[in-house]
Amino acid sequence: MARVLVIDDDRSVRILVEKGLEKSGHHVFAVANEAEGLDAIREFKPDVLLLDLVLKEGSGLTVFQNVQKLDSRLPVIFITGEAGSETTIEAMQMGALDYIAKPLDITILSELVEQAARTRQLMNTPVALGVNPAESGGDDAFLGRSPKMLEVFKIIGRVAKQKIPVLIRGESGTGKELVARAIYQHSDRFDRPFMEVNCAALPDTLLESELFGHEKGAFTGADQRRIGKFEQCDGGTIFLDEIGDMAPVVQAKVLRLLQEQRFERVGGNETIQTDVRIVTATNRQLEEMVEKGSFRSDLMYRLNGVTISLPPLRQRGADIKDLLQYFLSQAIQELGYPELQGLSEDALQALMDYEWPGNVRELRSVMRQAVINSTGTVIAESFLPPEIRGIQVEETESRNGADDGSSMNLAGFVSRRLKAGSTNLYAETLEIMERYLMAQVLQQTEGNQSQAAEVLGITRGKIRDRIAAFGINVNKTVSVDPE
Repeated sequence: MARVLVIDDDRSVRILVEKGLEKSGHHVFAVANEAEGLDAIREFKPDVLLLDLVLKEGSGLTVFQNVQKLDSRLPVIFITGEAGSETTIEAMQMGALDYIAKPLDITILSELVEQAARTRQLMNTPVALGVNPAESGGDDAFLGRSPKMLEVFKIIGRVAKQKIPVLIRGESGTGKELVARAIYQHSDRFDRPFMEVNCAALPDTLLESELFGHEKGAFTGADQRRIGKFEQCDGGTIFLDEIGDMAPVVQAKVLRLLQEQRFERVGGNETIQTDVRIVTATNRQLEEMVEKGSFRSDLMYRLNGVTISLPPLRQRGADIKDLLQYFLSQAIQELGYPELQGLSEDALQALMDYEWPGNVRELRSVMRQAVINSTGTVIAESFLPPEIRGIQVEETESRNGADDGSSMNLAGFVSRRLKAGSTNLYAETLEIMERYLMAQVLQQTEGNQSQAAEVLGITRGKIRDRIAAFGINVNKTVSVDPE
């Protein structure tokens, strides 16, 4: 069992911890001040340190800094009288493993000590999947060696130089935009414009204006002429994502453009000629939508010049490990955790066993969360989001009745990114805040996406996109881990 050192000037706490942990088989050594504690670290060589945040002789944070100079890998659990205090937040920012509030719950403390001892052990064990910094640049890596992905690459090679429309099908987060960009990059139009429009992210009237433009006075707020994407993209390629969310009036205009390569701006009479290649994508069953009358059959056939079907991540077993390594290396570099060496064996096994409903997009998000949650040099299974470990959100509420920790994690995240010299902190912070907001609203609506869209004031398509991006499992119970 673990060798546990306790530094606390409260004699009753020392006695409680000694008796409680020794019943679990741990070897406990307790001292009252920093000097005795540092000597004990040198001689006792503990696996875990329990450190009071407020000592009579000074701050536990100062002690923590001195402890790290002696043993930077020693897992530290802070004992605090105020679980939500700024001091606790600062302690977590500095790299503490966890904290526990007074009065102490020995059962919870034993669980934390077990986790800390496991973390200490993992630091001395070779990682199951290491980091490869040489291959961690950019978000547009198109990785895959599985048979199904090799078939995708072959089709891209065959159709890239053709002018025919391409329909990319697959679940959310499988990488449909990457396929579209690969088609463009290998086409004869690679030196011409490439533009992307998410049809689910815009209301119907705005989508029509975005694609075709509008004349001054065409509708309220149209103060001047606007040039649409089809006009801007003349000679190039346009990627229409979430094509199944396109309104009927817009469908009709897109069909005409495909047939005649011409259109009129909203509110205008001038016919504009354009030469644009259209690549579309959807995660919806267009055939069912045609039967229900919500999508035009003639447009579906026009868009479906060639279909590329992307396999979900759960069917790409041979690729998952490569993707984990790539996005782990990327997260370590971007978020500023150079001490991390890789994934432990149990963490890798949990990730390989997971079904990945959000596909590659979710995998990238999970790796970022795991890096932010980690302490020490190895990512253990306990640092993974609860959905990866099969835990529902209700089971992950704060052990000490505090809030869910999102503000604490946000503060730590911002601090680390500032220290790392981030040049994209606004977008990075918004991602964390948006994940938390989506999870809370979907929990309130019991997973009802239409109600969530109404509460948030956004489209249902945007809700679906965020669910996939953040790996939110939507049932009656919403499963997600706020960063």
